[in-house]
Amino acid sequence: MTTTKIASWNINSVRARIEIVERFLRDEQPDILCLQETKVEDGTFPHAPFERLGYTHRLLAGQRMHHGVAILSRIPLGEHGRHDWQDNGEARHVGARLPNGVRLENVYVPAGGDIPDPALNPKFGQKLAFVERMTRWSEDLREPTVIVGDFNIAPLECDVWSHKQLLDVVSHTPIEVEALARLQAAHGWVDLGRHFVPAPQRLFTWWSYRAKDRLASDRGRRLDHMWASPDIAKTATAHRVVEDCRDWLKPSDHVPLVTEFDW
Repeated sequence: MTTTKIASWNINSVRARIEIVERFLRDEQPDILCLQETKVEDGTFPHAPFERLGYTHRLLAGQRMHHGVAILSRIPLGEHGRHDWQDNGEARHVGARLPNGVRLENVYVPAGGDIPDPALNPKFGQKLAFVERMTRWSEDLREPTVIVGDFNIAPLECDVWSHKQLLDVVSHTPIEVEALARLQAAHGWVDLGRHFVPAPQRLFTWWSYRAKDRLASDRGRRLDHMWASPDIAKTATAHRVVEDCRDWLKPSDHVPLVTEFDW
């Protein structure tokens, strides 16, 4: 039995942080890396570093200065697609089919602005609509699938540093948590993070740049996720958050997730 290792990381500009991406790939040796918030058009994506490290298969959905997702792989990537779950042409999704037939979906859910009220903040309404479109898609999904990315929602009370203080903060409000629960139920998605690190254990993937001492304050949130169809989830053998990356030179505010599968 072989092992396939899939990583996911909101890199917050792949060109600005290409050195730590290369370091991560050398250290962790994932077979596939899904990036979010690449902030680069497809024509100016930094192909050469990935090529040198053996990631010769690449699917891109880029956008200048904003958004953007990419799948970089050492194994072939088949028939790909892009969903416009934002319904405005933003580059927030790219999908691939792996050689074993599994679908791999890489998604970057909108952050949603600062005010958790769709009437006062259109960005928040767009975020909820995005998750709703993903939910409708999930209901019709019949193929074995892994979906990864920055969902920009921390669903459980233990997925944030203070449930009480963040109840009214976008990313952990009840309306977002309920929307994500409906999405999960629509396909019976298995949350691999909490499958391997059960609640209420600490499991954060994001820390604000505003924290002068991240480790001392540890005001983290679990905004990044890896989910799998129930049958595929049974083949997952390990999952972890590579938290050390948050303390590297010029870090992203997010850290990578890595899941291993018996494929």
